[in-house]
Amino acid sequence: MSLFLRMCWEFFKTGLFSVGGGLATIPFLKEMSYKYGWFTIEELTTMIAVSESTPGPMGVNMATYVGNHMFGIWGGIAATLSLICPSIIIVLIIAHMLEKFRDSQVVQGIFTGLRPAVVGFILAAVIDIYLSSLFHVEAFEASGSLSVLFNWAAIGLFAVMLAFYRWKPDTHPIWIILICAVMGIVLQL
Repeated sequence: MSLFLRMCWEFFKTGLFSVGGGLATIPFLKEMSYKYGWFTIEELTTMIAVSESTPGPMGVNMATYVGNHMFGIWGGIAATLSLICPSIIIVLIIAHMLEKFRDSQVVQGIFTGLRPAVVGFILAAVIDIYLSSLFHVEAFEASGSLSVLFNWAAIGLFAVMLAFYRWKPDTHPIWIILICAVMGIVLQL
């Protein structure tokens, strides 16, 4: 299978099984990184940051980013369409069926079972992002030295922004993103 078709297939599968939105795509992208080497975990973290700070659904933004990274504009379009195609098909089927089976105990049981799975996927993605953003795990594994493990500037920025957002929860997220982007440039994170 050509690399282009493989990418489309992987994003189709991601769109089919990443229940719960954009963050649920991250484990699939992480697997793509390990399995195919299309991008590094550090590049994945950058993709997440770009996808979170641009308008639109995060999963779609990430598919577009990866596709463009690999094959240019046509790759971005193909990866995006591959990701959203299963959702369109499933939503059309569910919309038709849900009206008929809305009160079904089986349907209610399915949704009850899916919710914890979605939370698990999102939590796993959050842990991966947390570790890759605030710690130099690869440098630590390579050197074995604890002194290289902590990204102190990123940890400090994380703590300050977390405290600020808890203190002023009505602050629009765009301000937090912009402040962190400027601080990343200033601190060379």
